[in-house]
Amino acid sequence: MADLYFTKDHEWIRVEGATATVGITDYAQAQLGDIVFAEVPPAGTSLEKGKEAAVVESVKAASDVYAPVSGEVTEANAALDSEPALVNTAPEGDGWFFRLTLSERSELDGLMDESAYKDFVAGL
Repeated sequence: MADLYFTKDHEWIRVEGATATVGITDYAQAQLGDIVFAEVPPAGTSLEKGKEAAVVESVKAASDVYAPVSGEVTEANAALDSEPALVNTAPEGDGWFFRLTLSERSELDGLMDESAYKDFVAGL
């Protein structure tokens, strides 16, 4: 069973054991519009919680994607190279950005669950 968390910057993180998959939320992709490019960190990259991890560009703007937790990237979503629109069509599925190994599990404590995130978005 995977645990799902959200950040105030509209990233989601699905945690299974020590591995986490990260992407942007449906709300975020809707705000950005049509995604034309996604730059994701390659395997082996060390990420720090709250720091820039990836870049997503839409027809409207370029936006940074922040690491919801610290860890080492184990896999980048290569499908985004040829099909960045996956971020629009399946933001919380096939449009994920990268996978990482958690370095500090306690960093998950400050993140929102799905219910809290929906309340947060409703207040925007």
